[in-house]
Amino acid sequence: MSLTERRPVPATPLRTGPARPLRVLAAATVAPLIRWIVAADSVPGGTERRTGCDECGTPIGLAGPLRALSPLARCGTCGHRIGAPPATVELALLVSIGVLALAARPASETVAFAWWVLCVLPLFFVDLAVHRLPDRLTYAAAFGTWGLLGLAALSGGTETAGGTAWVRSVLAGLAVAFVFAASTVLLGRRGFGLGDAKLALSSAAVLGWFGWEMVFFGLMVAFVAAALTSVVLLVAGRVRWSGHLPFGPFLILGSLVTLTLT
Repeated sequence: MSLTERRPVPATPLRTGPARPLRVLAAATVAPLIRWIVAADSVPGGTERRTGCDECGTPIGLAGPLRALSPLARCGTCGHRIGAPPATVELALLVSIGVLALAARPASETVAFAWWVLCVLPLFFVDLAVHRLPDRLTYAAAFGTWGLLGLAALSGGTETAGGTAWVRSVLAGLAVAFVFAASTVLLGRRGFGLGDAKLALSSAAVLGWFGWEMVFFGLMVAFVAAALTSVVLLVAGRVRWSGHLPFGPFLILGSLVTLTLT
C-alpha cells in the first residue's frame, strides 16, 4: 500500500457512543502498570531493578502507596519523584490509543498493534531516562507482535491478511535489526545500540505488515526526527557533538506516525 493510496474505508454512521470515555478508562487502567515498569527498569545496565523509592525505600509496587503509580509520579511517603515525569505516561498512552483508533484496523490486527504499544511505551521512557532498552521488553514486543500478527494473517479478510504480509513483516523486523546490529559491530558507540536492533524486531515488523515502502517511510520519519532533535539540543547547549541521543524513542515515534497513515 502506498502513502497516497489508502485502503478504502466503508461509510459508517458517525459514532457518538462511549468510545472516548472507554479510551480514557483504558489509559487510566494501564498507565499505572507502565509507570511501575518504567520506574523499575530506569536503572543503569547491570544493576537490579528498582523496587522502592531511592530516598526513603518505600515500595513502588502495588504493596506500597500508589501515589508513585499515579500521574503525580511522587513517592507517597517522602514526595520524591519516581519514574517518568508527571502525566507524560498517561498522555503518551492516550495518544497511542488514538493512533490505534485512527488506523481503524481489523480487530485481530489491532490486538497485535496494541500489544506492541504496551511493550514499547515503557521502552520509550526507559531509553530517554537511562539510554537502555531492557531485553525483557524488546523480546516480549518482538515475539508477541510476530505471533499476534501471525494469527491476524490466518484470520484473513483484509488486503494485508495472509502469509505474504506476515512473512514480509517478520523479514522487515529481521532486516532492520540486522542493519542496526551491524552498525554496532562496525562503528561501536557511533552506531546503533544492540537494544535498538532488538527494538527494531517489533517496530519494523509493524511497518512491514503494510509494505516495504512503509518500512522506509517509518525509518525516514525516525531519522529526521532524531536529526532535528539533535540540532535543537545542540543549539540550546543541552548536548555536545560527542553526546549520544537515544534512538529508541524516535523509532517508536516513526512507527506510530506511519501507523496513522495505513
